[in-house]
Amino acid sequence: MNAQMFHSGFSLPDLVLGASLYFPPMFKAFLLGLVIWLLIHRLLRDWIYSGEVWHPTLMDLSLFVISICAALILMVNI
Repeated sequence: MNAQMFHSGFSLPDLVLGASLYFPPMFKAFLLGLVIWLLIHRLLRDWIYSGEVWHPTLMDLSLFVISICAALILMVNI
């Protein structure tokens, strides 16, 4: 069996700082989702806490979950 068939061109793409520290892909999606959420939260903060939204904390949490899902989709597709 040819070993080159499974080679992606990158040596250990999920490792950072050698073999001592490992960041799984879900953690990377969490960090990217956090950045996306921070941008969205800053844009919508006044509207969320103005009283128009019934439960601002739940709205914030749902935006955070949607941001993490969007980050994971971005990571898979790119």
